[in-house]
Amino acid sequence: MGCESCVLKRCCCCGSLRTGALVSGASAIILSIVTIIIIALVMCDILNIQIRMIVLDSILPTLAIQIILIINFCFTIILSICLIIGILKRNFYLMMPWVILGGMLIVGLLVSVLVTSINFYTEGTPNGNFNGTLWLVLGLIVFVIYTYMWLVTFSFFYQVWQEAKRGAYTRNPFRRRY
Repeated sequence: MGCESCVLKRCCCCGSLRTGALVSGASAIILSIVTIIIIALVMCDILNIQIRMIVLDSILPTLAIQIILIINFCFTIILSICLIIGILKRNFYLMMPWVILGGMLIVGLLVSVLVTSINFYTEGTPNGNFNGTLWLVLGLIVFVIYTYMWLVTFSFFYQVWQEAKRGAYTRNPFRRRY
């Protein structure tokens, strides 16, 4: 059993994988831009929320963490643009960095949701159990949606890779054979 068993044939039962992959790339760009704006508003003290990272909170100051996050989201935008160009040109090399990053982010998202909800449960505040449950439920819903959209993109990537391996778009069908 190879990768054929884990790839999808369609997106959302009726859409094409290409369209689903384009939606994934565009969504990543939009969400990254919105998150960069939110971080900038937090940095300017316009929004009063706390942005934390699991490992780096105890090592780095808050400003450094915010700058690291902004840089990460800028790279996500660049990789998403490469993904969209790769989809349009059917070039799996341009799609590969986004697919690899997305696979790693799936694991990071799940760990983040679990650790954050556990922190809410164990901090002992009056709303800790409610916040932990809310974070867990909403986080798992986001995790499932993100994993599905990544799987749609991976399936299209795999399809393009298989076509390139077969030579579907590299050989001239009109050349003479002697």
